[in-house]
Amino acid sequence: MNIVVGVTGGIAAYKSVQLVRLLVKAGHDVTVVPTDDALRFVGLPTWEALSHNPVTTSVHDDVARVRHVALGQGADLVVVAPATANTIAKMAAGIADNLLGTTLLATEAPVLIAPAMHAEMWRHPATTANIGTLRDRGVHIVGPAVGELAGGDSGPGRMVEPEEIAEAALALLTPRDLDGVRIAVSAGGTREPLDPVRYLGNRSSGRQGVALAAEAAARGAVVTLVAANISADVLAEARHPSIAVVPVGTAAELADAMADAAVDAQAVVMAAAVADYRPAVVSDRKLTKEGGGVPAIELVETPDIVAGLVSRRRDGQVIVGFAAETPQSEEELVERARRKQQRKGVDLLVVNEVGWERGFESAGNAVHILGDGGEVVATAEGTKREVATAVLDAIVEALAPLRRR
Repeated sequence: MNIVVGVTGGIAAYKSVQLVRLLVKAGHDVTVVPTDDALRFVGLPTWEALSHNPVTTSVHDDVARVRHVALGQGADLVVVAPATANTIAKMAAGIADNLLGTTLLATEAPVLIAPAMHAEMWRHPATTANIGTLRDRGVHIVGPAVGELAGGDSGPGRMVEPEEIAEAALALLTPRDLDGVRIAVSAGGTREPLDPVRYLGNRSSGRQGVALAAEAAARGAVVTLVAANISADVLAEARHPSIAVVPVGTAAELADAMADAAVDAQAVVMAAAVADYRPAVVSDRKLTKEGGGVPAIELVETPDIVAGLVSRRRDGQVIVGFAAETPQSEEELVERARRKQQRKGVDLLVVNEVGWERGFESAGNAVHILGDGGEVVATAEGTKREVATAVLDAIVEALAPLRRR
């Protein structure tokens, strides 16, 4: 999505640096439009470096593209943070004497503002009236908070933290098409112990499954995330009141947890990388070289978790499988996925190519999504959150006729 972040001349401008970082990290194309006064607090090079887009304050730059109108026309969301009393007054009056003002008048996208000013300015009848006018026009307002202000004062007028602004902004971009839907998602990679020290595992970081859980919750779903050996920093993205995290280690533990989570779930998404085999015998003591020779490790198959979920599928439940392949071509990738989809009997199958530098442990992903007839219903490439959006779009479409029954 294209997000314009307007930054006005208040001391809270330094907080908007983190806001831009959060929006870019979420996979959005961010253009910063500062006022001249804003640049007295945070310089232009900082905004360009963080947003990866050119920054200007002038309506006379990039005239051929009619930049002063094009920014607003092309925006999916405009955020103004901080929004000073002066800018709020200009917005209420429709004054467009700078690039941010023309952008705001030219956009039909949702607008979110985060007021920041001294308490007396916030309480002034003029500001109260201006805020009322903006609310009546549909402008979304987050904050202000009550707290310490510049100069040692305290009271209402403090800009809320960047994380709260980002959450409010992303909520405006996210459809609530999964409201009340219960979804079970597995993520990460299972580990099958050889002894108290070693295990058989895989390189899955869990990022794709966590992104699926986070995006589903943002769209209104109630999510159970079964997390297999996911690091705390990756799992942090799943902090949401609608996400319950169930930690597991082995394939057997994951199978049990997913069976429990699937009981009342309308959609089940098996994004975890599950070990196909486990040691037949687990040593109680660390295997060492002292006995001489190389130990022989007998392997046995782990449970087919997807097959079990499909066999117990309730009427109206959508089950999504994942496949990671190392094909020689895109055609082979899709054909392997088609065979697996038919073999497993899932409603949707998401397949991606993996390798030493692809798929696992990377920030991005590229997938094909196959329907229950083996046809490719969608493709997606980008950040794992963007891929999650495409997968959930396919789930919403698969659920639609079932939810109308």
